[in-house]
Amino acid sequence: MLLTLDLNDARPLHEQVAGAIRRAIGEGAYAPGDRLPPARDLAQALGINPNTVLRALRDLRDEGLLEFRRGRGVSVAGRADGRALLAQRARELLDEAKRYGYGRDDLITILEGLP
Repeated sequence: MLLTLDLNDARPLHEQVAGAIRRAIGEGAYAPGDRLPPARDLAQALGINPNTVLRALRDLRDEGLLEFRRGRGVSVAGRADGRALLAQRARELLDEAKRYGYGRDDLITILEGLP
């Protein structure tokens, strides 16, 4: 799993990790039943604290995307629904727009002007 974090992003790291995993599941990189790498390995690859990764995994478990199995690690419980994936991307787009000084209404105007 190739995850990347934007250290300039104002969102907490655990939300960025959860969003990246949610995207990977939604885009089909992981199918229901597939196991994710251990949290410690993900944390090491991302250069963050393992507790941050565990918090993201717990959030995704609470959403019903992941399931924890003692002795078997973390696996994908289901596919991210398209609406949830789009909502996540819209939040990221809005955060990006805010960094450039645009608000929600400005972003809606831009989107309405697209073909």
